[in-house]
Amino acid sequence: MAATDPSTFPTACAQAMARWPISVERLDLPSEFGTTRVHACGPADGPPVVLLHGGGTTSAVWYALAPALAGTHRVYAVDQMGTPGLSVPGGRRVRRPADLMDWLDGVHGGLGLTSATLLGHSYGGWVAATYAARTPRRVDHLVLLDPTGCFAPFRPSYLARAVPLFVRPGERSTRRFLEWETGGAPPAPELVRLMGVGAVAFRGAKVVTGPRPDLSGPAAAGLPALVLLAGRSRAHDLRRVAAGAARALPGARIETVPGAAHHSLPEDTDGEVARRVLSFLAAVPGAPATPPAAPPHQYGPPPHRP
Repeated sequence: MAATDPSTFPTACAQAMARWPISVERLDLPSEFGTTRVHACGPADGPPVVLLHGGGTTSAVWYALAPALAGTHRVYAVDQMGTPGLSVPGGRRVRRPADLMDWLDGVHGGLGLTSATLLGHSYGGWVAATYAARTPRRVDHLVLLDPTGCFAPFRPSYLARAVPLFVRPGERSTRRFLEWETGGAPPAPELVRLMGVGAVAFRGAKVVTGPRPDLSGPAAAGLPALVLLAGRSRAHDLRRVAAGAARALPGARIETVPGAAHHSLPEDTDGEVARRVLSFLAAVPGAPATPPAAPPHQYGPPPHRP
């Protein structure tokens, strides 16, 4: 595989996006940071939900969850700036957390949103929580899927296993890491390939991160929040994350999805994550009613395993 071929990454993106079982609208939002790619679906007048993917992945990872949410909500799956994806940096660079927050402000503005539900997985959870801490008035509800960097540190074993991803980036190291973390059931092959190709194509990219989000301010008090933890996550200690989340977000719903791994959680092939998220959003006054749970095959094709 010619991972350095400029056409390889866009092709891998297209193959991964082909897993989405519904049509999506591709939006390219210009800003001072460049052009941000957003995949939109769901009713135009539905309550907005902005999806922020984890590190090393792209918006393609939401192929099962986004269609489920799109039954009642307007869903915007964002390719984060400066990481693997189809967003194109240009102009002002994202160097610090403050830049990242300004970029996300621009995404809201480009989409015409005054506020929205923010849903982030892993590193995307840190981005979402940090934004909620800084600009709570623009966050209707906060949903964090096994967030990292928010409530507890990574396990040392997880970081040690991730070293080959940086030393020898590519499909092989990506697959081995994901097979270890998920217990032999990694994400769909198209997503594994995309992560491997992206690790090479964006080898020089630096993840912008910072301190744990401080949600203790009065402006963020009472923010409706749901924290979904992967029952088999090897990224961090489940009990420490739950305890930290309870301290940082008093009143939040903190739930565990049994059998889910850190990297399999956003794929949601059995619909469990979607049911919990929709139940949480429906419990908030003014939110649409939760539709009856549908069998997984209604959200997309049966999961393919390598």
